[in-house]
Amino acid sequence: MKTFTMDVAGRELKATIGKVAAQANGAVFLQYGETTLLCTATASDKPRDGIDFFPLSVEYEEKFYSVGKIPGGFNKREGKASENAVLTSRVIDRPMRPLFPKDYRNDVTLNNMVMAVDPACRPELVAMLGASLATSISDIPFDGPCASTQVGLINGEFIINPSQEQWAVSDLKLTVASTAKKVIMIEAGANVVPEAKMIEAIYMAHDENQKIIEFFNKIVAEVGKAKSEYESYVVPEELFAAIKEIIPPEEMEKAVFTDEKQVREENIKNIKATLEEKFADNEEWLGFIDDAVYQYQKKTVRKMILKDHKRPDGRAIDQIRPLAAEIDLIPRVHGSAMFTRGQTQICDVVTLAPLSEAQKVDGLDPYVTSKRYIHQYNFPAYSVGETKVSRGPGRREIGHGALAERALIPVLPSEDEFPYSIRAVSETFESNGSTSMASTCASCMSLMAAGVPLKAMVAGISCGLVTGDTDDDYVLLTDIQGLEDFFGDMDFKVTGTTEGITAIQMDIKIHGLTREIVEGAIERCRQARLFIMDTCMKPAIAEPRKELSKYAPKIVQIKIDPSTIGDVVGQRGKTINAIIERTGVKIDITDEGNVSVFGLDKDAINEAIRIIKLITSEFEEGKIYEGTVIAIKEFGAFIEFAPGKEGMVHISKISNERVNRVEDYLTLGDTVKTKCLGKDKMGRINFSIKDVTPEEAKAYDEAK
Repeated sequence: MKTFTMDVAGRELKATIGKVAAQANGAVFLQYGETTLLCTATASDKPRDGIDFFPLSVEYEEKFYSVGKIPGGFNKREGKASENAVLTSRVIDRPMRPLFPKDYRNDVTLNNMVMAVDPACRPELVAMLGASLATSISDIPFDGPCASTQVGLINGEFIINPSQEQWAVSDLKLTVASTAKKVIMIEAGANVVPEAKMIEAIYMAHDENQKIIEFFNKIVAEVGKAKSEYESYVVPEELFAAIKEIIPPEEMEKAVFTDEKQVREENIKNIKATLEEKFADNEEWLGFIDDAVYQYQKKTVRKMILKDHKRPDGRAIDQIRPLAAEIDLIPRVHGSAMFTRGQTQICDVVTLAPLSEAQKVDGLDPYVTSKRYIHQYNFPAYSVGETKVSRGPGRREIGHGALAERALIPVLPSEDEFPYSIRAVSETFESNGSTSMASTCASCMSLMAAGVPLKAMVAGISCGLVTGDTDDDYVLLTDIQGLEDFFGDMDFKVTGTTEGITAIQMDIKIHGLTREIVEGAIERCRQARLFIMDTCMKPAIAEPRKELSKYAPKIVQIKIDPSTIGDVVGQRGKTINAIIERTGVKIDITDEGNVSVFGLDKDAINEAIRIIKLITSEFEEGKIYEGTVIAIKEFGAFIEFAPGKEGMVHISKISNERVNRVEDYLTLGDTVKTKCLGKDKMGRINFSIKDVTPEEAKAYDEAK
C-alpha cells in the first residue's frame, strides 16, 4: 500500500493505492478534503466479437450513506442512476474516451463509488480525477493521465474547485479536463459570461490541471503497471487497396458529397452491396466491409474539407444551413415552437404549473433539492429514419436535455417575478447534427410564446473541426451536420445571448485542442448565434408575450401574516383542502406568508383569495360579509364565512319582523349577507341580517 498527497486549491488530495480492490486492473482510494471515492478500472481479457467501436462503460454511483441519509422508497436502497449521476458519468467519459487506442475492442468499465461527501469538495470532481488515475496506473492501454478542474465565479472573482455551497450560487460552473499539453473537454453553465472572461477561466483551469497531471505521473512512475498488449482491430491494407480499385476516390466523393442525408446513405448502401458481391468468396474481408467503407468515407470527407474547404453539402466553412422558425403550431398547449436548421428539426412544448409541482431532487448535494425549470429532450428513431422500439431516454437524451436546460436557466425570471414551475419538452422531428442546439433555440421561442418573461433571447450552435498533421493545420466548421460530426474531430457547442455565454459542451476525438482553436471556435459560435437570432428567431417572436395562454393556469399572489398560515391550512390541512374543494384552485403557501393561487377560472381564483383574506383578517364593524348557514339554534343561526371562520346571528337580528322560530326564516345551506355589529359585552362578535340595506347588498355584489 502506498499513499500520495498534494495540495489542490488549498485542500489535500490524497491517493491511496494497493489497500483495496486489488483484483481490479487499477484502483485508487481517492480523498479530496474528506470527500472519499473508490475509483476502479477493469478490462476484459479479450475483445468483444462483432463490434466496430470501443466498448467503454463509465459508472458514477451515489451512495446515500456518504451524506448520512437513507434512500427513500419502499426498498430503502439506491435505485437507478440519478440525472446527476448520468451527467457525471458522461463528463468522465468524454475526456477519457479519446485517450484509449482507436482499435481497442476490449470491454472497459470505470466505476466511481461515492463513499463520503465533504461539502467543501464536490464528489463529481473527485470522480473525474479518480477515474483518470485508476486507469493510468492500470495495465489498460491509455494515453493519459488527464486531469480536471472546476472554476466558479462569485462577485467577479474566480474560485478554483468551489465548494458545493459556492457552486450553487456561482455565476460560472465550469469544468475543464486537460492532457499534459492541451484542453480535451469543456463543460460549462454560465450566467451570461463574456467570451473573453470564459476563455480566461478555461485556461486558469488548464494551468491547474498541469500540476495535477505532474502529480499523477509521479504516482504512475512509482506504482503503475506495464500496459498490456491487445488484439488490434485494423482493416487490412490489402482490402483498402482492393476497394479503391473498385470504388475510385472520385466515385466515393460523388457518393458522399450531397446535402441530402438519405441520398448519401443510399449511395453508401449501394457501395457496400457492390463490395460484398465482389468479395463474396473472402469471408475475412467481408467482416471488415462496414468499417472499411466508414474509414474510406472519413478519409474522403476530411481530405476535401481540409485541403479544398469543400463540405459535403457544398456550404462555405462558416455558413449555416437554411433556417426556419415558427410558434403556436400545437393548439391548446401553453406554448410551442419549432426550429429547423437544415435537416435538423425540433418542436418544443412548454407547460406551466404551480411551484408545488417543481421536480424534487433526492441526491447528495444539499443545495440542490428541487428543480423549478425542467427541460427534457426526446430522440425517437424515426427522426433518423430508423425503426426501433422506444425504451425511454438514454444517457445521450438526458445529457442533451440538461445542456439545453442549462442554456436557458440564466435568463429565466425569478420565482417572485414569475411564480410558476416550467417544463419544456423538445421533440426531435428530424436529426442531422446538433439537435441539442436546435433544442435550445426552439425552447427559447416556446418559452416566449408561453408568456414566460425571459430576460434575453438565447440561441445555440455547434462548431466542428478537421485537423491535419500539425497544430496549425486545421479547419473550423460552423454548424456541423451529422457526417461532419462523425468524421470530424470536435463538437463544440455554445449557447448564449447577445451579451455572453450561458452554456458550453465540448467533445473531441483527438488528444486536445490548442488555445487558438478554442478561441476560434468560441468566436465562430458567437457570430453564428447572433445571426440565428437576428435572421430566424426574432422574426418568429421578438420578445415574450405579455399574456399567458388561456389554457395556462393563472396565478394571483397575496401576502399574509406568517402567524396566520396555520389558520389557512387548518388542522391536518382541513381548511385549505376545503377551500381547494370549494373553488377548484391550487394553493401554495411559503413560510414567509407568500400565497399563490392557481387556476384556469379567474372567478374561482378571486373567490379563493377572498376566503383566504377573510380567514387571515379580523372582522370589521359595519362591514358586509356573506356566509352560509351551518347550524340553527333556538336563539339564532351560525354562519360560516370561510372554512373555520364562523359567526352568529341572534334571532333578534334576523328580520325587522318578530321572529318566533329561526327555521321560519333560515334553512341550512342558505347563503346570506350579514353586517358585522362588533363585539358584545362578552367579547363575542355579532352579526345582523336585518341591518343590511338593499344598497349595501348591491354594492357588495358589485365589488365581489
